[in-house]
Amino acid sequence: MSKVVYEGWMVRYGRRKIGRSYIHMRYFVLEPRLLAYYKKKPQDNQLPIKTMVIDGNCRVEDRGLKTHHGHMVYVLSIYNKKEKHHRITMAAFNIQEALMWKEKIECVIDQHQESLVPSGQQYVSFEYKPGMDAGRTASSSDHESPFSALEDEDDSRRDLLRRTTIGNGPPEAILDWTKEFDAELSNQSSSNQAFSRKHWRLLQCQNGLRIFEELLEVDYLPRSCSRAMKAVGVVEATCEEIFELVMSMDGTRYEWDCSFHNGRLVEEVDGHTAILYHRLLLDWFPMVVWPRDLCYVRYWRRNDDGSYVVLFRSREHENCGPQPGFVRAHLESGGFNIAPLKPRNGRPRTQVQHLIQIDLKGWGAGYLPAFQQHCLLQMLNSVSGLREWFSQTDDRGQPIRIPVMVNMASSSLALRKGGKPQHKSSLSIDQTNGASRNSVLMDEESDDDDEFQIPDSEPEPETSKQEQETDAKKTEEEPALDIDLSCFSGNLRHDDNENARNCWRISDGNNFKVRGKSFCEDKRKIPAGKHLMDLVAVDWFKDTKRMDHVVRRKGCAAQVAAEKGLFSMVVNVQVPGSTHYSMVFYFVTKELVPGSLFQRFVDGDDEFRNSRLKLIPLVPKGSWIVRQSVGSTPCLLGKAVDCNYIRGPTYLEIDVDIGSSTVANGVLGLVIGVITSLVVEMAFLVQANTPEELPERLIGAVRVSHIELSSAIVPNLDSESSP
Repeated sequence: MSKVVYEGWMVRYGRRKIGRSYIHMRYFVLEPRLLAYYKKKPQDNQLPIKTMVIDGNCRVEDRGLKTHHGHMVYVLSIYNKKEKHHRITMAAFNIQEALMWKEKIECVIDQHQESLVPSGQQYVSFEYKPGMDAGRTASSSDHESPFSALEDEDDSRRDLLRRTTIGNGPPEAILDWTKEFDAELSNQSSSNQAFSRKHWRLLQCQNGLRIFEELLEVDYLPRSCSRAMKAVGVVEATCEEIFELVMSMDGTRYEWDCSFHNGRLVEEVDGHTAILYHRLLLDWFPMVVWPRDLCYVRYWRRNDDGSYVVLFRSREHENCGPQPGFVRAHLESGGFNIAPLKPRNGRPRTQVQHLIQIDLKGWGAGYLPAFQQHCLLQMLNSVSGLREWFSQTDDRGQPIRIPVMVNMASSSLALRKGGKPQHKSSLSIDQTNGASRNSVLMDEESDDDDEFQIPDSEPEPETSKQEQETDAKKTEEEPALDIDLSCFSGNLRHDDNENARNCWRISDGNNFKVRGKSFCEDKRKIPAGKHLMDLVAVDWFKDTKRMDHVVRRKGCAAQVAAEKGLFSMVVNVQVPGSTHYSMVFYFVTKELVPGSLFQRFVDGDDEFRNSRLKLIPLVPKGSWIVRQSVGSTPCLLGKAVDCNYIRGPTYLEIDVDIGSSTVANGVLGLVIGVITSLVVEMAFLVQANTPEELPERLIGAVRVSHIELSSAIVPNLDSESSP
């Protein structure tokens, strides 16, 4: 038997068979090039039941929590993106065990990716080295986690290639408030960005919590909808323990959530998304003010740093209509951010943020501001309830169980104060292709540059000057671009007016920070500056099916560029749904610089391209909740979704298939439902990993403003006319 990387008993999660689910325990063995499982612990020369070759094309899909025979299991699916029909699906009753397997498999995949030679043309020999995953910062990373020992030295992680794991993302209606972009604080960690002085102010301190209020005014919400408020506190417990309580709606919730009356599961959409019904227990003049209830979608995920995010937003559901005697409140956004802190005196510590933006409806919300304020503070006070619950609980040594959703009826509750018994709701299980179909890639970070950045407060005049000189020198080495842009056109209008709508313009490269010349030594990022290519046109398409190889459309900007002897890079961002959309960006340049990183990317193989193509998103205009969701974290596209590369004589087309997995973790798919109110910027570049390749340069950047879905056109792709 080859050297074993990791092994142990796991649930073999099977498909439905003869009308019922089946589940068996199998012994899984991970080797440097192979994942296999056996009916029992293997002996010498025993053949496995099933095997899968592990290489750089493999992906680990996080399917979240599934119900099996009354138990909750955490499901992982491992597949090769070139052979998606061949996959192994495994599950665990314990979150930590599932995450450990996920980490080990990703580490093996990472090392196959790192074994690429610099030219990106072939693999070199690979051997798994014990301990190489000790400094890994993938999805089960324990950076600043109470489960970790001392922090790893920067040098031990400097050259690691971060791999993004596919996992379910929020449906398009859910907006993630846990991340935001703030240029003034762009060098701080994502957890600190949530306290940007630009968007929040401290309102008061209450019960050991800091209560913050949103500063920005919004004009698209009714007056009765409150400003967003959040409570921030520290709980002496692990992230998993807190996550268990937050996800449960059983009797335990009465012990820490004073605003909880009762709740039930309406529909389980997939392992990360569910529709819930929730009755609020608000004690503000209950004899005069009617009680409130909610029907909302709940989405959760586990981040790369070991933190958990739970997001809420109201949604209508056919099995959860208005209830007699209750006013249906509208939850604009809300949820929990549960992030690990360094342990103190040997005790785990976790920062818990609870955010709520709600319209309680009814006459009280519109004419009595004190009613809204009182109810919000009562709901936010659940963070102090969590803290006190753990401080008064002794049985903390028990294994972390995966939370089970309990379907509760109000008639069984002692706290019931009025209203009719709650009607039963039909329960839909494993509808994995439901509401999350249109969600995309988002916060799965491709590299953790930000963890190593030096704060802005440190002086850096000499370094900045050196970076500028290096950029100037590099610009001189590139061919001067003098391209007549008037001959290019797309169906999406180009307009440089700041307030224009349904249009695009070229984004300033200095809005984005990229790796500087000395990044390998000091992890410093610099403004990107001038682009390598010119953005000449943008097309906005729609169709009943996915649109591939759009360069073949007769008369497109890439064909015009070829006629003028120019080289084009075409990025086709494909957004799935009942109607498929594609936003196509055409970048052109006079010629490729021989030996440059960009030339090696264009002429390299798909594995090399997937390991280097990077996207940096920004949302300069839009609701704060969308800005926080998108953030400014770089993402290696080829490691999160499938990218199809089409190399022609005078062009490279990149089809970015956002719907290639049940993940939906990205930028465009997350905001497609509210895209008309947004201004989104995207920068594309090739990641530089060695001193010779630094500093990084943007291929190009685009700013799209207030896009109207109705303005998309159906392209004619039948004609085979490629440049």
